Amino acid sequence: MRSRWASGIVIVVVFASVVDVGALQQAASSSRREPQFENEHVRVWKSIILPNQPLSLHRHDFGRTIAVVKGGTLDIVDAKGQTRQKLTWETGKAYWLDADPPGEQHGDLNRGKEPIEVIVVEMRK
Repeated sequence: MRSRWASGIVIVVVFASVVDVGALQQAASSSRREPQFENEHVRVWKSIILPNQPLSLHRHDFGRTIAVVKGGTLDIVDAKGQTRQKLTWETGKAYWLDADPPGEQHGDLNRGKEPIEVIVVEMRK
């Protein structure tokens, strides 16, 4: 009886591990934001922008500091995919970006060959 119970647990653990690995592999294969911390004063997330996989259109209502974990050149694109601005970020450096103009949205596109990783610290009013 114990061996059946133990076998059942092993099967569940192995299945759960496969599901978790699959979810991690899927998440690792797309550009994304990973929330880190949030309160009424600040919101912090990690953005990972993979080559040629833009972050979806969004906007920033508040200014923010970008701490670069892994640098590169990022194209800020409009809804048509046209580059409005190019930002080159060096690994280990920090940068300030102002709030976006009212009503404007943009996407972040990495045209390089390596992922860009940044920690974004958005200050709330």
